[in-house]
Amino acid sequence: MQKILVVCLGNICRSPLAEGILLHLVAERKLNIHIDSAGTSSFHIGEAPDKRTISNAKKHNIDLSPLRARQFVQEDFERFDKIYVMDKSNLSNVLQLTLDRNDQQKVDYLLNCSFPGKNMEVPDPYFGGEQGFEDVFNLVYKACEDLLDSIQN
Repeated sequence: MQKILVVCLGNICRSPLAEGILLHLVAERKLNIHIDSAGTSSFHIGEAPDKRTISNAKKHNIDLSPLRARQFVQEDFERFDKIYVMDKSNLSNVLQLTLDRNDQQKVDYLLNCSFPGKNMEVPDPYFGGEQGFEDVFNLVYKACEDLLDSIQN
């Protein structure tokens, strides 16, 4: 079984959104893939995703309410086959915990699934308005579809 981890800063906006979308798509496609999310900071450990993220996902029939934030730890390199980050800060923080080249090769930007090699960042909608959450939803949804398409092919 393939195991995928998605990572952002606080694990309350972008990464739980990606986790929820991936869980939804994996169930829809009847795939056997383990999905989880984490944050590089400890700010929100144990908290539910941001209410605006939950609300936005719910508009698209994706339920994030059961998810809870946790912090990324070095052991995640052992537990997961691929680790997708949202931005260069997440990338830097995750790579600081790598032990070897194998760990480093597991890490990539989520949006490289849609825009290979571009190293584009998923913007953090936390300080933006409702449209920011919708824009992030659309970017992340497409990347998640492209990720699963690449696994299935």
